[in-house]
Amino acid sequence: MTSTTETASSTDLSNLEAELLAEVAAAADLAALDAVRVSALGKKGRVSELMSKLGTLPPEERKGFGQAVNAVKQKVSEALDARKGVLEEKALEARLATERADITLPVRLGPQGEGRIHPVSQVMDELIEIFADLGFRVAEGPDIETDENNFDKLNIPADHPARQDHDTFYFAPKEGGERMLLRTHTSPVQIRTMMREKPPIRIIAPGRVYRCDSDQTHTPMFHQIEALVIDEHTHMGHLKWTLEEMIKAFFEVDEVKMRFRASHFPFTEPSMEIDIGAEAIGKPGKWLEIGGCGMVHPNVLKNCGLDPEKYQGFAFGMGIDRMAMLKYGIPDLRAFFSGDLRWLKHYGFSMLDVPTLGGGLSG
Repeated sequence: MTSTTETASSTDLSNLEAELLAEVAAAADLAALDAVRVSALGKKGRVSELMSKLGTLPPEERKGFGQAVNAVKQKVSEALDARKGVLEEKALEARLATERADITLPVRLGPQGEGRIHPVSQVMDELIEIFADLGFRVAEGPDIETDENNFDKLNIPADHPARQDHDTFYFAPKEGGERMLLRTHTSPVQIRTMMREKPPIRIIAPGRVYRCDSDQTHTPMFHQIEALVIDEHTHMGHLKWTLEEMIKAFFEVDEVKMRFRASHFPFTEPSMEIDIGAEAIGKPGKWLEIGGCGMVHPNVLKNCGLDPEKYQGFAFGMGIDRMAMLKYGIPDLRAFFSGDLRWLKHYGFSMLDVPTLGGGLSG
């Protein structure tokens, strides 16, 4: 019969325990620690081999020997877990050290960071944000329009100068004689909306427009934004308040001086030119014309199938390019469309400069 002393004495177990704990403590990394685990507790490990000898012991010695071996196994397992936690933390610290970034360095935006939002796009977004806060929605229409929508339904007579070839870009006549054209304003969007929808109507119509004109303050293609309100009770007071709130928000000032000069537009009656005090752009003592406005002409309402005895409303429009020039001090309109990247880098906006009334329109 094999005695306990012959199999493994308590001294042998103590020595084995000390040896294994020393190997655990000496493991420099997780791979080395796993090698110690396999050599100690693996299927053919030193502790596992001792457990396999239980069957060779007398029944009265098995319990004591098994408990002693299990105690060694428990201590080694605990040491392995503790050392593993330490080595994992060290490994994480080493990895983080290699991935550390200096957050005080300037951000490298890459190619996308070189791009700029054009001032026209920025100002258009600013105006849409302002009008959305006032309860308006955006309406859109085609750039290529019919003569009827661009002129006739707007109460513009056949002999009006704007309908001449030297003012408007016409396409070749169709077989039936109809001539399509590049819209000269975004007013056809208002016409389409009134013909399609029933009041109340509250829209803005931003977009490209085209006229045969080119100098320092005019280009053949430019951008307009027009507003239209139609219901049963709107009056001039509403028009003046809307314009005042819009201009204060756009130029980001608390107060603005305004004056309305009598004018004539075929599609509004009465009609007015809108002037604002140049204090809004830091040039006191001057007046700046920014657009035209008026109450929608009864004939326009009739042409769109609306009863002028029941409905009334106002409309106004202004050049988006001109508003950008005034707000951001851009001297020459022609530069807007020159494709000069140096100009765009100077006057353009970062892709992250999203205008909001809460965060600021112009950043």
